[in-house]
Amino acid sequence: MQILGIRTDDAKGILNLDLDDGTQCSLSYTRLRTACRCAECTALHRRGGSIAAADIILKTIEPVGSNALNLHFSDGHARGIYPLPYLVELAMAKLQA
Repeated sequence: MQILGIRTDDAKGILNLDLDDGTQCSLSYTRLRTACRCAECTALHRRGGSIAAADIILKTIEPVGSNALNLHFSDGHARGIYPLPYLVELAMAKLQA
């Protein structure tokens, strides 16, 4: 599975992905920021903390290899690498919720 297209909608705070299998994923910037699995965010969650991301904006998207994205957010956080399977998992969980 690979990403064919990436679109952002800053007015709605949504990242849209088009995948090579025809799947389209939409994820809010807030969901993406709070779902970061970098070491810093994982440690924060383990301590019972949370990430305040209500007004978060996605500033930059950098590809990592052929199937992951490094997302940079307006709160200065730029360490989270989101593998494509994880992005799809997040999008599917939203649909089932």
